[in-house]
Amino acid sequence: MLDREGFRPNIGIILLNQKNQVFWGKRIRTHSWQFPQGGIDRGESPEQAMYRELHEEVGLQPEHVRIVARTRDWLRYEVPDRFIRRDSRGHYKGQKQIWYLLQLLAQDCALNLRATSRPEFDAWRWNDYWVPLDVVVEFKRDVYEMALTELARFLPRPDHRNRYLRVSMRQQRGQDQMPLIHTREARQPAPHELAPVAALKTVLQQP
Repeated sequence: MLDREGFRPNIGIILLNQKNQVFWGKRIRTHSWQFPQGGIDRGESPEQAMYRELHEEVGLQPEHVRIVARTRDWLRYEVPDRFIRRDSRGHYKGQKQIWYLLQLLAQDCALNLRATSRPEFDAWRWNDYWVPLDVVVEFKRDVYEMALTELARFLPRPDHRNRYLRVSMRQQRGQDQMPLIHTREARQPAPHELAPVAALKTVLQQP
């Protein structure tokens, strides 16, 4: 489903945890990282498409998240010819996207990259809100920057009350207090990976 200019309607998802870190997924069998995104099917609203893609790509249900904000207008990017199927060249130009900012209400264990038989990601991590765009495929970088910039003013205030409670409990037990300011490395833990490639092939071959 293309508009008159050759752009396919699409949604993008910026998923926050309670620390305002964002879900960062690694495209299956590539070295590219990105946010969840997907096309809007005929008859779907952008919000309906967002919830469908949220489940298909990261395994979450509507009750697992809260909508914080969305971009006001469509954000567009063009796809280079080498990434377009031959039968679509001359018709398909790229994507126009509505971006949603969501807050995760569930625990990390609710995330499931294998919610369908065709996973989009084979690893994920929480990353600082201003993600490193050099690991995003080049033709998407401007849209990512525009979406992050527009939605940044809606970021919820992190709730530090539980952090202080945990610190107090550790002090009472005589344990060393953990620092409240973490290094960049500490804020970027190792990715959560799917099973080895052999197992992924089995999943992808399922009907």
